[in-house]
Amino acid sequence: MPTALHAWDPVEIALQGASNGNPYLEVQLSAIVEGPDGEAEVIGFHDGGGAYRIRFLPSAPGTYRWRTRSNHPELDGKTGSLEVEAARPGRHGPVRAEGVGFRHADGTPHLSFGTTCYAWTHQDPAVQEATLRTLAASPFNKIRFCLFPKSYRYNENEPPLYPFEGTPLTEWDWDRPDYAFLRHFDESVRRLDELGIQADVILLHPYDRWGFSTMPRDAEARFLRHVVARLAAFPNVWWSMANEYDLLPDRTEEYWDGVFQLVRDADSAGHLRSVHNCVRWYDHSKPWVTHLSVQSANVGQGAELRRRFGKPVVFDEVCYEGDIEETWGNITGFELVHRFWVGTVCGAYVGHGETYRHPEDLLWWAKGGELRGESPARIAFLRRIVEETAPDGLTPIEDDWMYHGRGARASDGSVLVFFGPHQPCCWRMPPGGPFRVDWIDPWEMSIRTIAERAESGQVVELPSVRPHRALRLRKL
Repeated sequence: MPTALHAWDPVEIALQGASNGNPYLEVQLSAIVEGPDGEAEVIGFHDGGGAYRIRFLPSAPGTYRWRTRSNHPELDGKTGSLEVEAARPGRHGPVRAEGVGFRHADGTPHLSFGTTCYAWTHQDPAVQEATLRTLAASPFNKIRFCLFPKSYRYNENEPPLYPFEGTPLTEWDWDRPDYAFLRHFDESVRRLDELGIQADVILLHPYDRWGFSTMPRDAEARFLRHVVARLAAFPNVWWSMANEYDLLPDRTEEYWDGVFQLVRDADSAGHLRSVHNCVRWYDHSKPWVTHLSVQSANVGQGAELRRRFGKPVVFDEVCYEGDIEETWGNITGFELVHRFWVGTVCGAYVGHGETYRHPEDLLWWAKGGELRGESPARIAFLRRIVEETAPDGLTPIEDDWMYHGRGARASDGSVLVFFGPHQPCCWRMPPGGPFRVDWIDPWEMSIRTIAERAESGQVVELPSVRPHRALRLRKL
């Protein structure tokens, strides 16, 4: 952490206290923090030995005063104050859901271009470093990954660290977390934050051979609450209650309601919350769900889902570019780029994944490392176009049958159109002109202006009769 404290950077209060017995179970700790942004109670946590920490995320410059509460006298009633300076350049605070789009806490728009890399934090250090280098050079500003190790085809190695003390593979002490594992996970989130990448933390999942997915429910709730207390002060955190939640056994809808509420109540920074499905969808209309995290190749339903739920729609899994045996992991890069464009003009956000076979099973989707596919460069091209054309986000056009399902408007009246398999020879300009018209090849990553000024209702001849092209109509 920097020497000076800044808004939208994590602040940590470090305390010393009891180390005898089992502080993880026996010590309750929190702090009332009062500052320019109001007053909040922040949960603290034990971090091994006699170390205790309380982390919070200041949102404004000024003086923050704190006072601890604890059932242990040596930790109770401690007080202090901190001076926080203005946010560093480029620091905008956590991403919030605002209507059907995303904005950072300071109002800066956020356009999500995510990827999936489930177990990258559970690999050898060299693979983790390669993953971070790859992310730094990629177009992705969000990554989905698992808190717990994952056991699945292409990811069968043992992790360097486990979340609990005990004897692998099944003899765990659910009352004693491994603090080295937790500190490493903290550091992984922090390093993503340095890169400007949102950490979409998947709390639970069914792909397990160690017993973590079937631990006692009270132990699970205690561990999740501890993890939220550790990570909530990082501005780049999103919470996913689970990956493919409907495959976890013996968990009712009421159980998942409870997980959402536990996370919401333990998180003093109010980060985004959702859950990812396999087949059966959770009820995203519930008030503790901030956005949809959808597994579906039907990205064209983005506009309907926005309208139905009034929340941002993220297609986190639309199948992966790759060549493995499983059909969900062997679509072409061309097809993945196609799905990105369709989802984008339907007002949704689409996620990437890559599953090319590797002799050491170093598949990006599973372990990270390096990207080898053709789609990332084209996704970067799409991201640049959207950021230039509609930095506040796109709204799908649903009142014009020619544009319905293939066009979206920016807040200034500009329009982005994707033709997909269609190949018109000409195109009529919508209301709201005049426009400058750009002809775009999403695969070749080229942009060509074909009309400097086109009036509403004017028919513009297109350069070639080819499918999978796009138009950008820039409002003049």
